[in-house]
Amino acid sequence: MLRTVAQAWRRFAASRPTLAQLVIFSALNVGMTVLQLVLMPVIKGVLGSTALVDEDFQALRIGDYFVFDYPAGALPEGGGGLAYFLAVQATLGVAQVVNFFAQRNITFKSKSNPWWAALWYTLAYVVISVGAAALQGIYKNPIYDLFIDEWGIGSTGETLADMVTMLINALVSAAVYFPIFKLIFPAGAQMTRSDHRLAS
Repeated sequence: MLRTVAQAWRRFAASRPTLAQLVIFSALNVGMTVLQLVLMPVIKGVLGSTALVDEDFQALRIGDYFVFDYPAGALPEGGGGLAYFLAVQATLGVAQVVNFFAQRNITFKSKSNPWWAALWYTLAYVVISVGAAALQGIYKNPIYDLFIDEWGIGSTGETLADMVTMLINALVSAAVYFPIFKLIFPAGAQMTRSDHRLAS
């Protein structure tokens, strides 16, 4: 049974390589989203018990709007402060490091220079993170207000709101990352001598 499935998958991957990559990419993204959903409450719980929650973090101002806007104070009255910002970034950072190796080695089976790939991946991550943060400014507060205030389910609502915002962020990121990964992780690319020296 497993052999038949494996053979069918190999035939499919050979005839539709990009679609096969998209399937694996999506499966790994689900795994990364689960990892984030597990990590976020833990990291947020640790940082939320510190004085960082009472420190404003607002950066990248555009007019009256901050792309990164985390006012001091616990959610929903406040914005989680520096504690929430760091929790989000730490969660995303861990997931992106794991995702880099998984996508490079499993999805795209790329043998391109890992240092160049890591550089482009990091640049893409920064740009996409800023874009996703700007977009989050539109939907974050309404989601938290809905789950915590309107539905009145307190800390459970906060956890659910964390999950929903993380899922939206993951979906947006996945839609943007796949074509970028196709460029920075060329499948089957052979290393040059200089690549080998850099990788060693």
